[in-house]
Formats: sequence, C-alpha cells, structure tokens
Amino acid sequence: MESLFTTFYQHLSRTDTAFVRYLYPKIKWGNRLIAITGARGAGKTTMILQHIKRTFGETPKEALYVSLDNIWFSTHRLFDLAGEFDRMGGKYLFLDEVHKYGNWSQEIKNIYDSYPELKVVFTGSSMLEIYKGAADLSRRAVHYTLNGMSFREFLLLERGVDFPVIALTDLLENHITLAGQVNKRIKPIPLFQQYLKEGFYPYYKEDNEIYSDRLLHTVNVVLETDLPAVEHIEFVSIKKIKQLLYIIAQKVPFTPNIKELAAAVEVSRTSLLNFLVMLEKAQLLNLLQQDVSGIRILAKPEKIYLNNTNLSFAMEEEKPDVGNLRETFFYNQLKAVAKISSAVKADFTVNDKYVFEVGGKNKGHEQIMGTDNAYLALDNIEYGYANKIPLWLFGFLY
Repeated sequence: MESLFTTFYQHLSRTDTAFVRYLYPKIKWGNRLIAITGARGAGKTTMILQHIKRTFGETPKEALYVSLDNIWFSTHRLFDLAGEFDRMGGKYLFLDEVHKYGNWSQEIKNIYDSYPELKVVFTGSSMLEIYKGAADLSRRAVHYTLNGMSFREFLLLERGVDFPVIALTDLLENHITLAGQVNKRIKPIPLFQQYLKEGFYPYYKEDNEIYSDRLLHTVNVVLETDLPAVEHIEFVSIKKIKQLLYIIAQKVPFTPNIKELAAAVEVSRTSLLNFLVMLEKAQLLNLLQQDVSGIRILAKPEKIYLNNTNLSFAMEEEKPDVGNLRETFFYNQLKAVAKISSAVKADFTVNDKYVFEVGGKNKGHEQIMGTDNAYLALDNIEYGYANKIPLWLFGFLY
C-alpha cells in the first residue's frame, strides 16, 4: 500500500489546479458514492486530482487516489485495499479507470455496504454503464458525465478569458447582445477555427505540434483497450470496428447504407449496428436519429458524424469539408445539453421544438421558410440578426 501512496503523491505534485473543467463545481463531492464517466482524454483523472489537491493538500493521509490498471492490483483485491485504508483512518477513496478491473462493480458495491464511513469516487470509460456488471450501482451512485471541452472552456484555457455559460433559450432570444459581449473582449472567429482543429481535448495544450498523433493514439487505446474491457469483444471484432471507423471517417457526414457498410466490413447487419452503437458510446461517433423512441431507435441512423471536429482533422485523409465541420461542431455542442434529432426540412431538431439549419454566412432562409421556431446557425459571422445566429456562439452552452 505504501507504493500506492508514493505514486499518488507523485501525481498530485504534477497536478496544476489553475484551470478546472466546467463539471468540477457541479459535482457534490460529499456524496458517499460518485461515478464520473467520459471520453478518454476529456480530463477525468486531472479533475479528481485537482479536487484532492485543492481539498486535502499535496500529501493527504485521509484521501487516496489509485488507478485500477496499476500492476499492484494483479495480486491485490480492491475490496481488501478499501478495508485496510478504512482501518488506517482513510475517509476518501478515488478509483480511476475502474473498467480495467474485472470485478469492479461487485467490489465497489461491497465497499459501499461494508464501510459506510468511506466515501468513494470512481471514474471510467464513457462506454461504462454503471447499472451493468455483477452489481447494480445506479441506485447507490450519483453519476456525472464529463464532455470534451466547449469553445467557451477553450477560450478560458487558451486565452484566460472567462465567459459565463449561456442557456439555450437565452442564446436564442438574446444572441445579438451575447455576441456583442464576447466581441468586446476577443475576436472569436480565428479562435473558433483553432478550436475546431485542436481544442476539444484539454491535453492539446501540452504540445499542439504532436496533438493529432496523440489523438490518434487515444483512439487506438479506446479501441484496443477500453472497448474490449467494457464490451468483452474478441480481437477479430476490434479489427473490424477499426476498419469501420476508418471507412466512416473518410465519408462523414453521410446517410449510411447499412447493407453496404456491413459488406465492406464483412459482418452481419446486426453486428454492424452494434458496432456503431459501441463507437458512439466510446464518443468516437455521433449517430443522428429520427425523433423516435423504444425499439425503433435500434434502426439505422439518419446520419453519421465523427464525435468532434478534432477527430475530423486527425482521421480524415483529405482536408475536412467545411460543411462537415460546421454540422459536427453544432451536433457535438448541442448534444451535451439538449436532445437532438434529425429534421425533415433542415439539419437538426433540438428538444422537439427548435429547428436548425447550419451553414456559411451567405446561407438563406429557403430551407426553413414557413417552419416555426426555425434558426440559421451561420459560420464566419461575428453578429447575427433575427433568427441568424453565429455558429461559434453555440460553443458557450456548457
């Protein structure tokens, strides 16, 4: 156990607390059991280390952080660690990468039931469903999801300029005033172009010259390590999922022909649809569906996008299409705070009420003419007018 504390203190000493993610102040850290899931690279580990450092200092005795992919767990049980830590007077146990530990859900449930004074925070892949596994933790754990950085957060990290979060309804009603408040402090358009290429994952700041290579490495880790750990699929399926992701990356956004995709990857229609769902859970794809519920949601998506524009720049062989980037950004940012589905006469329907067409600054109203609650989200404009709204402003929703 001493070696775990040594590693823990080393992590804390390297943790910078100056910039914290949007989710940090929303977490009720005093709850007995907290689950934090999100995409690899979104900043889950950094966030919990920041909380420990801010709350307990650099060498706490009553708090312990461990990553469950540590080789220490090859010969030790998590439940036994919790018992020993509790007997030593420990109060707060932070468990990272729980999906790397085979019996994580059962042992966390046992810790919760056996050590009522011990508070546990655990993190895992965005694919992790806390109600699955050997034990159902959904009734015990308070669950939070950490999304990649918004454009608003990027501005804070990149330029140190802090803007408040804007509610969607406020944005729609007051976008001219809100855009003016931003334009008084920065020139948003060039920074927005930078964000599209390299601002979604916080680690871009460490070395943006190798950011694309590192992002591709992250994708490989998700596919080769996280996916089999959570979904328990075989190596041959991983190869096919990689092939599928590559094919999609060269075509996005597009309305998929499931039969053709399945033939290209040499899998059944059912397997192909399951692979798409897995890639969406892994936050590598976004699948735009019709506004349906129940079993029909398992049908083919109306349109497929990469999850975020940074992936577009890293994975597409040619320079990403500007229309693709605009729609990918809009879908990514709105999905974090609202329900989004396909629209009959436009690109997206949001919260079953608002209709959006996304495009360049010269795009007209023709497609949404006569449609209630319809808006244009337009690129390369600093200010909007009436129902024309700057596309970059939708990056202030969280």
